[in-house]
Amino acid sequence: MAGDAMNAIEARRLTRELPGPVPVTLVRDVDLKVNRGEFVAVTGPSGSGKSSLLYLLGLLDVPTSGSVLLHGHETAGLSADDMAQLRLARIGFVFQFHFLLPEFTCQANVEIPIRRLAALSDSQARKRAEALLDSLELADHRRKYPDQLSGGQRQRVAIARALANDPPLILADEPTGNLDTRTAALVFELFRKLAHDQGRTVLVVTHDAELAQTADRRIHLVDGRIIS
Repeated sequence: MAGDAMNAIEARRLTRELPGPVPVTLVRDVDLKVNRGEFVAVTGPSGSGKSSLLYLLGLLDVPTSGSVLLHGHETAGLSADDMAQLRLARIGFVFQFHFLLPEFTCQANVEIPIRRLAALSDSQARKRAEALLDSLELADHRRKYPDQLSGGQRQRVAIARALANDPPLILADEPTGNLDTRTAALVFELFRKLAHDQGRTVLVVTHDAELAQTADRRIHLVDGRIIS
């Protein structure tokens, strides 16, 4: 069944259980709609299911029951290859640890998803990566390696990589967890601009209640359920 195409992402009775002698429920009966261009923070205590929900919404995990719709299109029943292609083309991920490849320069790291999607030529891929790094004030660091950058700079490179294929949806899991307060605020401001100025939909899992208040909306989870 199709959903509202105005919703960037929608969850319907989304549930994820880990099987075993005593099953563990990570996410329970979550109904959620997030509009295009909305900046949403997901909060909750440790173990509340925040990251599990994000991985389900980002098609990195498969629900036990329920469904996820992206831009009005049902994702249940897609093959693993189709899901991988959808993630590559339509979703940008940012994690607490930047996961930049240390043997590649910053620019090469940003080019990796572009080359995997193979929608641009080599010269276009280079120009795209350069433009993204320039826009994040990293023009002077394009040829540097990740270990030559500060934590905040590495995270900005990771954000550039997430934007490499121009995805309409950005999902971030504790992206400021390893950053100082000032740098964390700058990263959140960047996410706000991605939503409000570029029309992208941004969901950020965070433990920082003060930063979460800067989002358009806050979703609070407890024991795998949305309670507010």
